[in-house]
Amino acid sequence: MAGTQKDRELLIEGPTIILVEPQLGENIGMVARAMANFGLAELRLVKPRDGWPNEKARAAASRADHVIDAVKVFDDLAAAVADLHFIFATTARPRDNFKPVRGPVEAGLDLRARHNGGQKSGILFGRERWGLTNEEVAMADEIVTFPVNPAFASLNVAQAVLLMSYEWMKAGGEGVAPVSPAQTPATRQHLNSFMDYVERVLSVRGYFRTADKKPKMMDNLRALFTRPGFTVEELAVLRGVLVSLERFSPKKPRGSGAPEVD
Repeated sequence: MAGTQKDRELLIEGPTIILVEPQLGENIGMVARAMANFGLAELRLVKPRDGWPNEKARAAASRADHVIDAVKVFDDLAAAVADLHFIFATTARPRDNFKPVRGPVEAGLDLRARHNGGQKSGILFGRERWGLTNEEVAMADEIVTFPVNPAFASLNVAQAVLLMSYEWMKAGGEGVAPVSPAQTPATRQHLNSFMDYVERVLSVRGYFRTADKKPKMMDNLRALFTRPGFTVEELAVLRGVLVSLERFSPKKPRGSGAPEVD
């Protein structure tokens, strides 16, 4: 449906869209077009299969050149979300007790409130064939699922972006009150730095006694610390506690016997 009017204001605000390892340039272009339809403009790609720039993406974007021209490419997801305060992960597969789950309407309202409160948010979308891994979902704060036919639940990535972009735009007319935290919300970079420190401290003290279970244990810890939406100040307090424990506790692995007494 044609409707481009160059004399009208171009909306370029809202949450960042992050595509993890997208495969087809055509899909990236259709994502850019869907974003432009509903006022979103910041698109990030994590390891696009066919590299970037991609002429097939530009052709499929149907003149959403402002989105295509501003695309940022990252080698890993952690770098792509480092500056964000809040992240939704979209997934069709059940992830029991993994993260809080919202529908697209709730998610759109929440994103609008966070935007009004000055927070930078993002939405993760996975690979065309099999979506996001559990480790990637663990980097988000909450999950978004769509009310689709359970026997045919797979959405094209551009369709999924279109649905979320529409809910973002629709929420703009709801009079959403801004999220105004008294303290500074932590970005993913703050959280990742804290989790790297936690992993190092726990490793030294033998917390991960079974090596093959370490990734799952770290996923659980990451889920614990992302769920409440920590602030920078709270992470600083937690880091201070761990630094104190690390400084004044014996560096002997758990289960290796009582510490030696000088």
